[in-house]
Amino acid sequence: MKTAFAALVFMLAASAAACNTVEGVGEDVRATGNAIDNAAEDAKQ
Repeated sequence: MKTAFAALVFMLAASAAACNTVEGVGEDVRATGNAIDNAAEDAKQ
């Protein structure tokens, strides 16, 4: 669980550093949502 959280935090930081436009922000938010969804699915199993 700690590993998944650390990976999520890293992805959020990388996403925040990469967004330069409003479109980029939307893509980053979508990617973050997908990462959270995947982490939740992994936690279930």
